[in-house]
Amino acid sequence: MSGSPLVFSGSSNRVLAEEIAKRLKVQLGKALVTKFKNEETRIEIQENVRGSEAFVVQSICKAPNGNGVNDAVMELLLMIDALRRASASRITAVIPYYGYAKQDKKTKGREPISAKVMANILKVTGAKRIVTMDLHAAQIQGFFDIPVDNLMAMPTLCNYLKKEGLYDDKIVVVSPDAGGVHRAELFAKRLSSSLAIVFKRRPEPDVNEVAEIVGDVEGKAAIIVDDMISTGGTLDKAAQAIRRRGATRVLTVATHGIFAGEAVEVLENSEIERIIVTNTIPFEDSASHPKFVQLSIAQTFADAILRITTNRSVSELFGDDLPAADLSFVPETAAVG
Repeated sequence: MSGSPLVFSGSSNRVLAEEIAKRLKVQLGKALVTKFKNEETRIEIQENVRGSEAFVVQSICKAPNGNGVNDAVMELLLMIDALRRASASRITAVIPYYGYAKQDKKTKGREPISAKVMANILKVTGAKRIVTMDLHAAQIQGFFDIPVDNLMAMPTLCNYLKKEGLYDDKIVVVSPDAGGVHRAELFAKRLSSSLAIVFKRRPEPDVNEVAEIVGDVEGKAAIIVDDMISTGGTLDKAAQAIRRRGATRVLTVATHGIFAGEAVEVLENSEIERIIVTNTIPFEDSASHPKFVQLSIAQTFADAILRITTNRSVSELFGDDLPAADLSFVPETAAVG
C-alpha cells in the first residue's frame, strides 16, 4: 500500500463522505453510482486503485435521492467487489450507520438474524475491515471475522452539551431503557452528572409504555441519551414521564437520526425541547425544524481513517487525553495541490 487513502462514496450519505475526504485533504474518489434501466444497481470505479488502500463510505439507510435501504446495501457490496477486482490492496467499509443492527438476535421462532447476514456478505464480498459508529449492540462486532472499529459519537455530543452549559449537577443523564444504561453511564461520567433510568414495557415492535423512572430528575435539565431515534415514540413517552417527575426541561441526544414514519412530527409535538443527532444519516430538511440540531462527525471518521492507514491506535481517539480533532499526524502525501 502506498500514498494517500482513496475514499469512495455510495449515494446514501455522499455529503458526509465529501466532508470526510475534505478533512483528509484528499479528493473523493471518482465512481459511477447509478442504476440500469431495469433498476439494477450500476457501479463503475473510474480511477486507478491498484495497490491502494480504499475506503467506501456508505450508511445503510434511505438516500436523499430516494433510493431505499436495500439499494444502499447493494451499492456498498458492488463497490467493494469492483475495488477488489481492480486490485485495491485493502478495502475498508466505512458504515456510519450500520443498518439491520436492531435484528441482532431471534426474539421468536423462524426469524433471521439480519445483522449477522450483513456481516457475512460484507466479508465474502471482499471487505477487510469495518469502520462504523455506535452499533445498536456492541456484541455485533462478534458477528464479524474481520477487524471492526466501533467509533463513538459521545465526544462530539458531549462537547456540544458542555458548550450549551449542560453539565455537572445542573443536569441528569437519562437512559430511555435498561439496555442503554452503560451508554448513559459513560455520558454521565464525561458530563460529571447524575444518572436516571426509564424502565418500559414493549408490548409489540415500535410500541412501548413507560413503567417507572429510577433516579432523581426533579429541578434539573434531563438529557435523554440513546443510540438511535426511529419512530420517536420511546422518547415522547419518556419525556412526558420525566416532566411529570419535575424536570425543568428535557433534551435528547442520539447518534443516529432515522426519523422513520411520523417521527419528526411526533418529536416536534413532544415535551422535548431539543433533539441533537449526528449526520451518520442525512437529514436534509433539518433547517426547517428548529427543534433539531445535526452535528457533523466527519472529523472522527477522518481521524480513524488516518490512524488505520498509518497503523496507529484508533481507540486512543476516545481517551480523555486526546481531542477528536487531532490531525497532527496527517501525512504530507495527503495534501491536495
